[in-house]
Amino acid sequence: MKSKTGRILTNLGATVLAGLIYFYIKLPAINLQDPALYHFAIFLAAVFCALSIVRLGLHRAKTGFELWQSVKKQCLIPVIVCGALFAVYIFGQVISAPIFRAGAYRDILSVRDGDFAGEVAEASFSNIPMLDQASAVRLGDRKMGELSDLVSQFEVADAYTQINRQGVPLRVTYLKYGDFFKWWNNRSQGLPAYITVDMVTQEANVVRLSDLGLGGIKYSPSELFGRKLERHLRFNYPTFIFDTATLEIDDSGTPFWVCPRIVKTIGLFGGTDIRGAVLVNAITGECVWHDNPPTWVDRVYNAELIMRQYDYHGTYVNGFFNSLIGQRDVTVTTSGYNYLAMDDDVYMYTGVTSVGGDESNIGFLLSNQRTKETTYYAAAGAIENSAQLSAQGMVQDLGYTATFPLLLNVAGEPTYFMSLKDASQLVKQYAMVNVRQYQIVAIGTTVTECEAGYLRLLSSQGIAGERSLPETEVTGVVEELRTAVIEGNTRVYIRLRGDDFYYAVSVADSEIAAVLSEGDRVTLQTAAEEGELRSAFNVIKG
Repeated sequence: MKSKTGRILTNLGATVLAGLIYFYIKLPAINLQDPALYHFAIFLAAVFCALSIVRLGLHRAKTGFELWQSVKKQCLIPVIVCGALFAVYIFGQVISAPIFRAGAYRDILSVRDGDFAGEVAEASFSNIPMLDQASAVRLGDRKMGELSDLVSQFEVADAYTQINRQGVPLRVTYLKYGDFFKWWNNRSQGLPAYITVDMVTQEANVVRLSDLGLGGIKYSPSELFGRKLERHLRFNYPTFIFDTATLEIDDSGTPFWVCPRIVKTIGLFGGTDIRGAVLVNAITGECVWHDNPPTWVDRVYNAELIMRQYDYHGTYVNGFFNSLIGQRDVTVTTSGYNYLAMDDDVYMYTGVTSVGGDESNIGFLLSNQRTKETTYYAAAGAIENSAQLSAQGMVQDLGYTATFPLLLNVAGEPTYFMSLKDASQLVKQYAMVNVRQYQIVAIGTTVTECEAGYLRLLSSQGIAGERSLPETEVTGVVEELRTAVIEGNTRVYIRLRGDDFYYAVSVADSEIAAVLSEGDRVTLQTAAEEGELRSAFNVIKG
């Protein structure tokens, strides 16, 4: 009897040890709403039963009945526990199913109707992101390659977070260790920098934490053991289920991990939502839970979650069975999204289309990624993919590809704005496409040139009056002329007498620019801007 008790205790001890190792590696939340907890329980039961079978020599049982009796005695309790958990899991799935809770799924996202022209300010290209993530990754890698003291030990993570820092849209990412040995050599100092990419100027910067008077980043997904971010969170918050952590920087430049807490609001497993976030100081590891994160935090709700919640909202608007049969008023989001910086926050943008998939949008969503405040704007027009193809058709000889569009208010018109990239993911041109009439497309090598061409097209179509066109005119004598062919487009650079800067004009926009001579008197129609190079969209001689 003592020997049997001893074997059971030994098996329990070995099972606990195996469970601790499993928990340390897999990090399941001690929470019935986390499916990983059920996997954990099954693992523990399997280990205990396997140890019991091996240690009691059950594999040497003479008959099947003897084997069954021995297994039943040793594994009855683990099997009962697993059976109970399995029953809870199945029950939780049933009570969370949309067929029973369609109304709850519909209401998980509150959406208000808005007036696009009245509520969305006309675009200011000083804070409009010009890059997508792929381009930001390319610029960050190039910048890292310039720094020989860092590139030999560290790599750039591809997980760029779009933030709006002091009115400037940035993408920010962290460094990671090249391999185990590089982690071992640098672990005491931590990661020495993070990378930012200005989404307007397209400038990448390596921000060295020592220049800010700070130590290195010692808590990140690339760390090992206790400093690995996921493990650090789990040991501090064993019952929380976390969404993917993102790197942000506060107003002083200190890096923080924003770790949103996932909750299930419908039944046991349905209605995934976010309730607050844990902010982890990436340098010290200090964790602070915020039910309402501070305003410098830009991303608490990820775009995929918001889109999924709207799909519930639009799909179950008239009940579960209507979503399958009839589908009256059923709408869903389109296949992509982008980000827009407004009011010191970051908004997720995506289109809304009817469930029939007729290649047209019926409206758009703008959702604050910090608060989840979501507004729907009714505006029928082309789906984003159609606008991308329309823009790419203008430069098909160059083989450029269009980024997923941003929705902007240009002269009161909903307008798709996108960058055109070459095969190396570098931005070469810009495009604007009218949402309602996607055959109205303007292309430019600068944003100013693109906007001017777009406004002229709107005016010629009677969509926007002359008031929308840039009215700045400059008259003078041509002091110097230079020409260049850029991406197949001839551009003329004009310096007027008394100026120390040039106006750039495309011959495609103003053919007379190709026959100008020094000494000619000209009037340049240009947008109001500063700098050593300014854009003109028309030249009048004489």
